[in-house]
Amino acid sequence: MASITDDPVRLTPVAPVQRKRRGMTTARQQTINGWAFLALPIVLFVVFLLVPMVVAAVLSFSDYSIVDELAWVGPENYAKVFGDPFFWVALRNTAYYTVMYVPLGIIVALATALLLNRSSRATKVMRTLFYIPVVSSSVATASIWFWLLNPQYGIFNVVLGWFGIDGPAWLYESQWAMPSIVAMSVWAGFGGNMIIFLGGLQGVPRDLYEAAQLDGAGAWRSFWHVTLPGISKTMFLVSTLLIIGSFQVFDQAFILTKGGPGNATVTIVYYIYDKGFGALEMGYASALSFILFAIILVFTVINVRINRMGGQS
Repeated sequence: MASITDDPVRLTPVAPVQRKRRGMTTARQQTINGWAFLALPIVLFVVFLLVPMVVAAVLSFSDYSIVDELAWVGPENYAKVFGDPFFWVALRNTAYYTVMYVPLGIIVALATALLLNRSSRATKVMRTLFYIPVVSSSVATASIWFWLLNPQYGIFNVVLGWFGIDGPAWLYESQWAMPSIVAMSVWAGFGGNMIIFLGGLQGVPRDLYEAAQLDGAGAWRSFWHVTLPGISKTMFLVSTLLIIGSFQVFDQAFILTKGGPGNATVTIVYYIYDKGFGALEMGYASALSFILFAIILVFTVINVRINRMGGQS
């Protein structure tokens, strides 16, 4: 009597052709699933980013005011930018904001991350509290700071009055308006950068700190020779995000000062908005936006080169 193992049907292996077809079917199905997941992001990218960029590129070479017909003017809008005194005022204000905001944003976020780089219930609560301004609306944040900076009853001037100091009219004086906006921006955004720095700090091996202590390195030397090199990539990411964000600043100036006093807080994006939706010069505003894109690209490339030079050294 033949056993089950002797059954020739059961001992016949799966044909190689059938295995190959099954593998091809699985790979094809995975490809289809992948494109299905990517379909919506691709559509959103094309509709809300790529198409507006193409339209803006076309408008930048035209004279278009929404209410009138489009007229082709070639590179005239780009030539007009360099002779526009208000553009240079906006660029100067934006550069002033960037020079103050980027270093302060890095210092405050990194210092907070260093203080909270430990595992305890209190630090977890503090991380959450510091992150709340990041997810708050810019209108709510500006309203709070508008009250804090009020020259009559704002808390800043009240505290300065305790020490006999007559506080300035923060948002109503040209020399204090931009620093006030920088202070609000740092407070509103450092929580997100703090989280990024925390991720970088927790990736630095503890063995390096122990080795530095055995070599007699103190807290400052450990920070300078262990922590900073260990978070160099994180520093590059945060600095790049801050540079890009600083050149795109708009909400704070629009809500708090409306570009004043005396155009002291008119930024490039604010000027683009004013030209596009205030003066209805859509073609000129589009040209300004592409010049801003070129400026951001240049500073980003410079930051990349500086980061590479620091890594090589």
